[in-house]
Amino acid sequence: MKQAQTSQAATSPEKTQRPCRIDINGRRTIAVAPGGSLLSVLADHDIRLPSACGGRAACGLCKLKVLSDAGPILPPEAKRLSQTEQAGRVRLACQVLVNADLSIRIPDELLTVAEYRCVCAGIEDLTADMKRFHLKLEDPPAIDFIPGQYVQLCCPAYPGHAEELWRAYSVASDPARNDAIDLIIRRTANGISTTYCFDYLKTGDGVRINGPYGDFHLSDAQTPMLFIAGGSGIAPFVSILHHMRNISIARKVAFLFGANRVRDLCLIDEMRQFERTISNFTFIPVVAEPEPDSGWTGETGLVTQAVDRMFTDLNGYEAYLCGSPGMIDAAIAVLSRKNLPDDRIFYDKFA
Repeated sequence: MKQAQTSQAATSPEKTQRPCRIDINGRRTIAVAPGGSLLSVLADHDIRLPSACGGRAACGLCKLKVLSDAGPILPPEAKRLSQTEQAGRVRLACQVLVNADLSIRIPDELLTVAEYRCVCAGIEDLTADMKRFHLKLEDPPAIDFIPGQYVQLCCPAYPGHAEELWRAYSVASDPARNDAIDLIIRRTANGISTTYCFDYLKTGDGVRINGPYGDFHLSDAQTPMLFIAGGSGIAPFVSILHHMRNISIARKVAFLFGANRVRDLCLIDEMRQFERTISNFTFIPVVAEPEPDSGWTGETGLVTQAVDRMFTDLNGYEAYLCGSPGMIDAAIAVLSRKNLPDDRIFYDKFA
């Protein structure tokens, strides 16, 4: 099944007309027509790398090793690859143009990623610009995922947008139920995928997803935890909290959730239910600018400012973050000042 992606790879030397052979992990070889991005040609052969940006090099998720000569690293890649990664021949698959035989190395777990056909079983309004989509799996009928992981949802062509593309969304449902998943999606201005989800996707429609992806999940440590999220960044924590309740994880955890206005808060009742059923769990909503007539008496300001006020020393904690890149960067800065080492800060940053 073709996964359409947009490559920004620079023009390479004149293409050969013979098929290009791609050696994958030294165990499989595929022959492909020259000219496409490595990300898209792999998808044509049901090898799906994560990509949250539609192949624009904005997310930096489609990393793999290219052992053969694939041309110079392009400027969009350089922004997303560390010097160590570049020295280790790591590339962004969306930026590598397939014009010659290639030898690549892909993490084994990505070779088992599958595509699933679902039906949209329900759509729930959470706020004015956020919805929860209930997807019932049909083929295959079940998916196993680690709480915190994400899937990619196929946005098909619709009026005003001629090509399908894939976007990443965290799973927001109980992992004990593997025949369906929930996605929490926030509308973004002029967003191709969110426009489809909000304006075109209806209950009963077929939906394609693939996955699961990602290594954002709870560690095996027994240390206290701090969860920080804003907006639709609440999604993976819903799944994680279900998991904690299912297997009686009793680690101390405070969850600070940020919203711009009181009307932007969501899932408050569900979070309070988690507080009643999970030992040592506390939910703390934070509102940046409460409406004057809201009667809000809780925490105010940015969620990172609330963290700064409420915690003096986070040495011995773990922190889990999900939200916009700006929020993630601000949270990391605050946590670092509170003596939390980088290797105990875990996050998904969806561009």
